[in-house]
Amino acid sequence: MSSNTYLFHLSDLLTSGLENLPDEKKTLHRNFIFSQQCSDGGFSGREGDSDLYYTGFAVRGLMITGGISQQECEHIGQYLEKFQPERLNVIDLISWLFSLIALQLSGHQLPVDILDEKKVNQIFTRLDSLRREDGGYAKSEKGALGSTYHSFLVVLLYELLGQDLPASKKLIQFIYNRQRDDGGFVEIDPMKRSGTNPTAAAAAILKIHGGLDNELCQDIHEFLTIVCNNEGGFQANTRIPFADGLSTFTGLLTAIDLQLKHLFTPSVVEKFVLNSLEFKTGGFKGAAWDEQADVEYTFYGLGILGLIWSGKLQ
Repeated sequence: MSSNTYLFHLSDLLTSGLENLPDEKKTLHRNFIFSQQCSDGGFSGREGDSDLYYTGFAVRGLMITGGISQQECEHIGQYLEKFQPERLNVIDLISWLFSLIALQLSGHQLPVDILDEKKVNQIFTRLDSLRREDGGYAKSEKGALGSTYHSFLVVLLYELLGQDLPASKKLIQFIYNRQRDDGGFVEIDPMKRSGTNPTAAAAAILKIHGGLDNELCQDIHEFLTIVCNNEGGFQANTRIPFADGLSTFTGLLTAIDLQLKHLFTPSVVEKFVLNSLEFKTGGFKGAAWDEQADVEYTFYGLGILGLIWSGKLQ
């Protein structure tokens, strides 16, 4: 396993930016995250029991706002230990694996066989079963087409597991084929309208595997200009009239990754996050119309502030 990866470099960047967040606000948002922790050590979404997806975001949120204590690690570790990683779907697996490495970086000792060589090989076999003729990775074994987002997750999994992605050139071509005339990218081939989040996933894949050039960066810049609205955030696509936390986070991150300038005014984005997404009692919601915070959007809200304050958007 490796912490020298895209996700952990991002975590370091956000941690650095959030040094500008007052301690009392960090405490409020950390307290909100812990309020979503269940008795088994995992974290829930807006309803229901512990969920690996939300646990992953909770761990990421805690990592960038002060880290995780030994006692906190032990409680979360109890939840992670009950899973068999070779049986998890891609989304749950990346949540589980990131959380596992984060706990280890925090000094927590997990059972030595929690991810042994046999399990790692089974994971690679499972991931290989998701590869499609179009060069991408499908959502599940039943999926006929490659997914831009799930291909991005698979790229991150290979990084976290310390292995090179097989047939990376074919994946790069798959991503090129997902680009549309507006300069952005789509999730699956039949789609015509680009989205902010698939565009961010595509840009990250191409950056990691050396598939970017100046013309492509300019195309992405033009698309992001279209979906950056007067609220101060980014829309998910051109048909959705409001900005949201996820799209704003991925749009800003893409701007940093590709060193795109003059897309937005950082102070306006900051105002959007603090006035429209942040709950003063702790936590962030998904969009201005939303009424409830959760750990996923709390990570995105904190992440947006971390990106703005990182100095990388000047």
